Amino acid sequence: MSTVFIAFQTNEDTRPIVESILADNPHAVLDEQPAMVKINAEGQLVIKRESIEERIGRSFDLQELQINLITLSGNIDEDDDQFTLAWKN
Repeated sequence: MSTVFIAFQTNEDTRPIVESILADNPHAVLDEQPAMVKINAEGQLVIKRESIEERIGRSFDLQELQINLITLSGNIDEDDDQFTLAWKN
């Protein structure tokens, strides 16, 4: 399997996003830096709109991820409910 990752700026807006990603991807590994938080995962990483909405208490458009996004690695598969990173063979 290959590793995928996503990295965000470290701030109050990204905290519930990171918590949601880690809750939905128990195999993911958190790498915290002074101004960045990076989440690594073997195989794939799934970000669910519903999980983020539960934590922030409002509607969330997955396009909002891009506001604090620094970088990512993997092929993106995205719809209104889910953002998935995985390497396609």
